[in-house]
Amino acid sequence: MPDTLTPSAASGHVQVTDRTRLRRANKRAVTEREAVYRVLDAGLECHVGYVIDGQPYVTPTAYVRLGDRVYWHGSSASRMLKQLKKGVSVCFTVSFLDGVVFARSGFHSSFNYRSVMAYGTAELVKDEAEKTAVLESFVDRITPGRWADLRPVTSQELKATSLLSLKLEEVACKIRDGGPIDDEEDYELDIWAGVVPITREIGQPEPDSQLKEGVATPEYVRKIRLG
Repeated sequence: MPDTLTPSAASGHVQVTDRTRLRRANKRAVTEREAVYRVLDAGLECHVGYVIDGQPYVTPTAYVRLGDRVYWHGSSASRMLKQLKKGVSVCFTVSFLDGVVFARSGFHSSFNYRSVMAYGTAELVKDEAEKTAVLESFVDRITPGRWADLRPVTSQELKATSLLSLKLEEVACKIRDGGPIDDEEDYELDIWAGVVPITREIGQPEPDSQLKEGVATPEYVRKIRLG
């Protein structure tokens, strides 16, 4: 089993290529690898872009980062998975909207956000033990300890599930935070400016209507971990 299932010891910066170099607002570019990882680790959903017979597609799906790779899965019968198994280039994207930035002009109004785009060729995970370990990480990343409570995954379920990975080599990360930045003369205008934060909330657990009597809500469900 590859060592990508253990925490990455990689340090330094992600490489900057022609595809990942920011042409506009390049001061928001982030190349520190650990900063890129923090953005990825804060999310649950990604969008995977690819082309089939000249037609572009973007598929939303769940993902997990393990070391210097991201993994996503789906039905072995899905069009996306069938195509990506062939070695098609992908654009893997994760983004967050953190706030609306109100400046004193429309031109300088903006959003606070975090985004990561990774390019490369997706690789199919074929080893059953590795696949099981990654799927365990999908579950325990959100609710540590949940996998041990679940019934064991079956061989048929593993067969019906395709798992793909992408090495985080060619990556673009962009972050904007803070308040508005106006033209110097506009600071004298009587126009409100500032930031309206946007946050995510985790609600209270809602038990299944068919839950057996006496089954208590596990503590880890009350402490879902995001990021």
